[in-house]
Amino acid sequence: MQTLDLIIIFGYLIGITVFGILFSGKQETTADYFVGGRNVPWWAIAMSIVATETSTITFISVPGIAFARNGNFQFLQLVFGYMLGRVVISLIFIPLYFKGDLQTVYQLLGERFGNKVKMLASGLFVVMRNIADGIRLLLTAIVLAAVYTAFVPGTDATLVIVGSIILLGVVMIIFTFYGGMEAIIWIEVVQLLIYIGGAIAAAVVIANQIEGGFSGAIAIGQQFDKFDVFDFTWDFTKTYTFWAGLIGGCFLTMSTHGTDQYLVQRYLCTNKPSRASFALLSSGAVVLGQFIGFLFIGVLLFAFYAPYNLADYAQAGVAGSGIPAQLPFSGGDKVFPDFITKSMPSGISGLVVAAIFAAALSSSLNSIAATFVNDLYKPFKSGKDDKHFLRVSHILTLVFGVVQIAVALIVMRQERSALDQALSVASLFNGPVLGVFLIGTFLKRVNEMPALIGMLVSIALMFYIRFYTPIAFPWYVLIGSVTTFVVAYLASFVLSGNKNEVSV
Repeated sequence: MQTLDLIIIFGYLIGITVFGILFSGKQETTADYFVGGRNVPWWAIAMSIVATETSTITFISVPGIAFARNGNFQFLQLVFGYMLGRVVISLIFIPLYFKGDLQTVYQLLGERFGNKVKMLASGLFVVMRNIADGIRLLLTAIVLAAVYTAFVPGTDATLVIVGSIILLGVVMIIFTFYGGMEAIIWIEVVQLLIYIGGAIAAAVVIANQIEGGFSGAIAIGQQFDKFDVFDFTWDFTKTYTFWAGLIGGCFLTMSTHGTDQYLVQRYLCTNKPSRASFALLSSGAVVLGQFIGFLFIGVLLFAFYAPYNLADYAQAGVAGSGIPAQLPFSGGDKVFPDFITKSMPSGISGLVVAAIFAAALSSSLNSIAATFVNDLYKPFKSGKDDKHFLRVSHILTLVFGVVQIAVALIVMRQERSALDQALSVASLFNGPVLGVFLIGTFLKRVNEMPALIGMLVSIALMFYIRFYTPIAFPWYVLIGSVTTFVVAYLASFVLSGNKNEVSV
């Protein structure tokens, strides 16, 4: 990497910081700060959804999936479920979001069940989102650290990663603090264009360094079964199978895109359910294309590094061998950054690193602040005016930005794939929340206490499954939501003597 790359990278970071500050004059109310005045066009929301869904974890970790020994395109089975989940959300949930003047999706739970259920769901979102985005921040810092150490060999990599986490975290805090949700959406539109361009540029550069180019890489991929897509086995311990992908992926998307404030907040930035549905459905096609592209980059990297020629390749990823599946790298998150920093020409390398930053800096801080203020703070401060809540929102943006930086610093000592960590964390908490939304939609007899019992039982079960069973994460949301639904329904009969109980 050359000086030109550093200029591109830091120019991008400075640019989005300034962009966020330019929006500061428009944030006069909490509605401006959280939902952009509800006048953002549907196509910008669609691009924002894609940018939000395609984080640094996607950019870096997905190529590592195809690169690994026995890695292939079976990850796409999960994406098929993502697309099915979008259809369900458009039919069931989105019409509900526009029946009132919502700023968070959890306000629906407050109207249906009361504050206890709403606050539990909101609390789970705040915890889950800070953990997941702390992981995403770490991945981006690893890339920035790789760039710096390429310029200054011999530098302590751990120290550089820590500094990178803090730098990127501060940039994220500043543009979110000043710009609010509308600035985030427009920044994400630019980010989407940057990282799609960066990914295409990377693919072309890698192919040009492979004997035979794209056709040579395809031939190698076919030789090692890299393009296998479907696995129809019923194995609940395997992460990527057709059934885990279609069913588990559908429920995962119903939770992340249908009951998670991070994405639902974007729908609330428009004024019609039809526009929100069109934005969500159109984003699905783009997301599918993106994942295909990132997996193909993994195949290109496999052909470029040719790990199959190494003596230990036959034992890579085998339990007990101690040899990582992504040989010669210690993990899938290391493959693409290594090529970017060592093998890409000047200028293009800077563009791709800027693209990774673009994918990383899709801030959740505004969504977390919106949830905390509306669902966890307002119930105790009902007499305060809107300007007070706007000030609190800014303070919370700062606080949770620091929390995400702290999470990144803690998680950096973990060896597990960041993609796996982030998706499993999301799946762990989103199941109970999706379950209570389904109860609110389909079980009229269930009131607050049975719903609360269902959620608590489900949370306890999900922790047991996560830490003490080999069940793969795509099934977590299905198990968690069904558990919440069934337990709450049964509890409604046990507690049927409650005078507030609503009959069928």
